[in-house]
Amino acid sequence: MRHGKKINHLGRKTAHRKAMLANMASSLIEHKRINTTTAKAKALKQFIEPLVTKSKEDTTHNRRIVFSKLRDKYAVSELFREVAPKVGDRPGGYTRIIKLGNRLGDNADMAMIELVDFNELYNANGSTKKKSTRRSRRGGKNTSGSETASKQEESSTNEEE
Repeated sequence: MRHGKKINHLGRKTAHRKAMLANMASSLIEHKRINTTTAKAKALKQFIEPLVTKSKEDTTHNRRIVFSKLRDKYAVSELFREVAPKVGDRPGGYTRIIKLGNRLGDNADMAMIELVDFNELYNANGSTKKKSTRRSRRGGKNTSGSETASKQEESSTNEEE
């Protein structure tokens, strides 16, 4: 039975596991996405989500708490300067795990973990979204407002005949 076993130990001692997660979190903050095994990605998600939540409020106390977990001054400043303003309105779920298949060497399940707001492909409100234009069947270059007006005129002329 697995009562009360909430932490995946990842086959490592406590100090090794904490150091590995701190290094992976620093890499994720720096590069915005990293490839790793699925088990490590899930453990990293649980590790980094509270840190991103702390970074939303920029206080000295929160910076010290995050630094005690990450142990990387550059990653802490990057988290509070660039990542926190982008995720400020998001209530949680700052990371996304995408499964990639199996590794060739040892057939381990691989996954990509990324910060959600830094991927332009999956961003719903991306600023680089191409605006689509409506086209009529006739192939004319009417805008949507004049298109409806011309259709109403056509229908009125058809009714008169």
